[in-house]
Amino acid sequence: ILKYATKDSLVILDEIGRGTSTFDGMSIARAVIEHIEKKVHAKTLFATHYHELTDLEDDKIKNFCVAVKERGNQVAFLRRIVRGAADKSYGIHVARLAGLPKSVTSRAEEILTMLEAEAPDAAATARAEQAEGRAAKAEPAAQDMGSLFASSLSDTLLSLDVMTMTPLEAMNELYRLQEQAKREAGKA
Repeated sequence: ILKYATKDSLVILDEIGRGTSTFDGMSIARAVIEHIEKKVHAKTLFATHYHELTDLEDDKIKNFCVAVKERGNQVAFLRRIVRGAADKSYGIHVARLAGLPKSVTSRAEEILTMLEAEAPDAAATARAEQAEGRAAKAEPAAQDMGSLFASSLSDTLLSLDVMTMTPLEAMNELYRLQEQAKREAGKA
């Protein structure tokens, strides 16, 4: 791809650097992004799990992420793409959705807490600074995210013509919407 892509190409890359050490993978992914931006100039969709790469955003590179709604320990992925970078990782939540046993995901949370506690202060400070920078850049997206959960049902509600519905039709529609809301909350 890097050898033959031109400025007229559409490049789609997913998880470059995955499957190697964190620093090797992140280095490869960043070098690929820089090469495409500086030499190829192709329109590119680049999916990555490396939060550190979001600091590359500028007038040409833009961050997007899947909108997420959190309620306590529950997380709902809203199936909407919004401007900005994710403010944290949801890997353990995704593992839960994938069906990993509760004992495994609970243990993963314990290990994550331990690893984060052991992280050198400099790394923790850098992550905090990156998060602040991402929050500032993604502020419009953060405002949108507050209403996204409601909008998944709001769109349906707004499209209903309740004045022409029979009481039974209205009750059935309300039941269907309630079940949809329960499914979305249950997936978290």
